[in-house]
Amino acid sequence: MPRTRVQYVCSECGYSAPRWMGQCPECGAWNTLQEEAVAPARPASSARASARPTPTAVHAQPIAHLSETAETRLPTGIDEFDRVLGGGVVPGSLILLGGEPGIGKSTLLLQAAHGLAQHGVVVYLTGEESLRQLQMRARRLNTLAPNLRAVAAAELETVLSVLHAEQPAVAVIDSVQTLYTASLDNPPGTVSQIRACAAALQQIAKEQEIALLLIGHVTKEGAIAGPKVLEHLVDVVLYFEGDPQGLFRVLRASKNRFGATDEIGVFDMQSEGLVAVPNPSERLLAERAADAPGSVVFPLLEGSRAMLVEIQALTTPSFLNTPRRVITGLGYERVSLVLAVMEKRLGMRMLSHDVFVNAAGGVRVFEPAADLAVLIAVASAMRNTPLRPDLVVFGEVGLGGEVRGVPRLEARLQEAARLGFQHAIVPRSNLQRPHDRLPLSALPARTVQEAVGLALGARREPRRRDESSPFEDAEP
Repeated sequence: MPRTRVQYVCSECGYSAPRWMGQCPECGAWNTLQEEAVAPARPASSARASARPTPTAVHAQPIAHLSETAETRLPTGIDEFDRVLGGGVVPGSLILLGGEPGIGKSTLLLQAAHGLAQHGVVVYLTGEESLRQLQMRARRLNTLAPNLRAVAAAELETVLSVLHAEQPAVAVIDSVQTLYTASLDNPPGTVSQIRACAAALQQIAKEQEIALLLIGHVTKEGAIAGPKVLEHLVDVVLYFEGDPQGLFRVLRASKNRFGATDEIGVFDMQSEGLVAVPNPSERLLAERAADAPGSVVFPLLEGSRAMLVEIQALTTPSFLNTPRRVITGLGYERVSLVLAVMEKRLGMRMLSHDVFVNAAGGVRVFEPAADLAVLIAVASAMRNTPLRPDLVVFGEVGLGGEVRGVPRLEARLQEAARLGFQHAIVPRSNLQRPHDRLPLSALPARTVQEAVGLALGARREPRRRDESSPFEDAEP
């Protein structure tokens, strides 16, 4: 009887090695080589080899003369989901949805399957829960469409037979890590099983024009578990993100063969399921105290959409050798850089104060354009001076105290003007570039000194000419 040999396969890139190594030599990832058993290949007989069919001759055609067919998309009935996909689900496509446990992946695809069932038969194949559990969730979400059918199956051969028998327009597989094929001895979730199952699903999807929606688990680093070949096989890779305790969930695409990857969908998790949020700015600013010091409105750019976020700052005198820095929803390094610039360029004694900075609503802000909003919020808190309520602020702050330009000036200002804001402090370099007519009053700032003067000057009494600048060696 032939012996089964062992190989070690990288869970990130699929590289195989005869022995274990700490680092994968192909992709450089650490501790990703997993042991897998490989059955020896059986030699094919000469009669079996001679019985192989002759491959059909295929002739290449000029791309300009190919038959033109109208693009067909199946809308899910969820506008935010369709926006990210580029208008709907394309027949024959593979869509991979990843996200942290409990974020709402199964809920989102069950609601999408309910909407897609209005256009044909949809099969929901679950390998993680029983049909009874799935029915309980469908009743709670009110997703009981007549054309929505359910099957509890995890074996690949069973899944393929169901797809052949039902001939659905769309199929949902929850999840791809639970699938396994009996032809391999490896357990479900290993690199070999995921790779073999994904290849078989891709083949049947293209042959029968079945749109497959796959749910994928993620690693502790936030990437979809399994080899990278899984993301290469599928047509669309979606990530469902957000703090489970936060206000919103965000759906974004990292790969989309049928549309752009700069669109996002915003959802709110409620008792009846995920509800699309077409206007997140109003929700985020609904409870804002406009007359409070340390509150600044920042137009955040998420994909091609801008939404207004409140940046809050609070400063208190510190009696510790090392003052506290508590940052929520923003990058710790960027906020530390801004505080260092305030200490050096504005003369504010930040080392004697505890600083607390927060992005309200559970939103995560990591783009450099938020630097100036953080700086103005901290300066407002240090001066105990509120800003004017109709002001938005954005710009990147350099180590020299300069305010650098940011992308998509018009989109940010249009979103601010739509919600009634009338003034914006923006980088001077943005106004020097060609742009359309701005919908509100833009106040240019070249340095952080100018930006703080524009933001707090309107709330302070005018200074006499013989007075020194309040931003040089200033005490709060």
